[in-house]
Amino acid sequence: MIKDNQKYLNRAHVILDALIIVISYALSWYIRFRSGIFKVDSGYLSPQEYAEALFYIIPGYLILYGIFQLYTSKRVQGRRLEAWHIFQANTIGLMGLVVILYVTKQPDYSRTMIFVFFWINIFLEVFMRNVIRMVLRNIRRRGYNQKHMLLVGYSRAAEQYIDRIVANPEWGYSVRGILDDYQPRGTEYKGVKVIGSIENLLIILPQNRVDEIAITLGLEEYHKLGYIVNMCEKSGVHTKFIPDYNNIIPTKPYTEDILGLPVVNIRHVPLNNLLNRTLKRVVDLFGAVVAIILFSPVMLATCIAIKITSPGPLIYKQIRVGLQNKPFAMYKFRSMIVQDEKQEKNKWTVKDDPRVTNVGKFIRKTSIDELPQLFNVIRGDMSLVGPRPERPQFVEKFKEEIPRYMIKHQVRPGLTGWAQVNGYRGDTSIRKRIDHDLYYIENWTLGLDFKIIFLTFFKGFVNKNAY
Repeated sequence: MIKDNQKYLNRAHVILDALIIVISYALSWYIRFRSGIFKVDSGYLSPQEYAEALFYIIPGYLILYGIFQLYTSKRVQGRRLEAWHIFQANTIGLMGLVVILYVTKQPDYSRTMIFVFFWINIFLEVFMRNVIRMVLRNIRRRGYNQKHMLLVGYSRAAEQYIDRIVANPEWGYSVRGILDDYQPRGTEYKGVKVIGSIENLLIILPQNRVDEIAITLGLEEYHKLGYIVNMCEKSGVHTKFIPDYNNIIPTKPYTEDILGLPVVNIRHVPLNNLLNRTLKRVVDLFGAVVAIILFSPVMLATCIAIKITSPGPLIYKQIRVGLQNKPFAMYKFRSMIVQDEKQEKNKWTVKDDPRVTNVGKFIRKTSIDELPQLFNVIRGDMSLVGPRPERPQFVEKFKEEIPRYMIKHQVRPGLTGWAQVNGYRGDTSIRKRIDHDLYYIENWTLGLDFKIIFLTFFKGFVNKNAY
């Protein structure tokens, strides 16, 4: 039944997509030639000639939508990912149209209309699919269009999967029960009960009572995996594997195929790629130079204020641990009175700390004290965006207390980062900070860097936790 429903939804999607393409095309033609927004020259093609192009555009775009997985199940796919796929498909479509017009020598076909069509079609596609998504999710919340599931194995993975299903009823998943060899029948987790042992699959599968099976075995039971997969595949029931080691392997593991042997890397670091590193370094250098020029009046005023109000150096150097665990001298405007190195070395700054000067309180609260680190960026010690570096003694402490802490040193530390724009600065959870740092390291893109820099202007400069 679920499979039939999915086929029906896919067909409906294709029909609606074709309709949206026609509407977008017609609107683009009207805006280009009838709205008065653009100048219309004589000798342009007739409406009939433009309409004939739809016989090629519609199937071409529908094929692109299929290639970019826009007809797969949307139960758990995010809106932003779907919108990104729509943008990608339309970008390829736009380039394809331009190339075809150039090759076939069609100078009278309006390029302006094509660009207008590009944006209108993206907008209407995203809007239409979000309306469909809302309708489907409302239907599923009411208990319709459900996908009935069975979990094989009681483990942390099973509990975490149930947590997500319970928190997102709009996904339309209904867990019928759990099969496990070690938990007694009737054991319950958030309304989902253990209904038997794994051998009961031999009885349940032939009855065709479930739409999906999720294998959620504990680590100690992985020797049963082959047997369970064979049983499920013989029945034809769609089966997926939810590993019980997600605290070890990231959500997007980097896999390799070595002559048919699958190899899963424990950590995928996009910045290990030379091209990615080079692009990020170019952006760092350009951004640091521009920032130094823009903030030079602020830095000059800060230097004057520090010099007038407190004796001692303007710039404070502190040893931090950076890329590949190498120490470096990180620059900051001095915000404290000059003190003995041993006294400073082993103490966190606390609220109303008497060591902080009056100017220091302001520049720490507004992150102005961090601006000299732009020169660290130019030197190559740091990046504009990355995990914040820590002092060596705290690195030694945290690496023993917090799993995966040292992974942050696989990339250059940054002036700002994903943890900082999400509120984890100063006296906040180190574990939460590391979780955000790991997300950044594993999901790095230039787009994410630009997003973090943008958010820094609204969330990152003023720090309520800076003392």
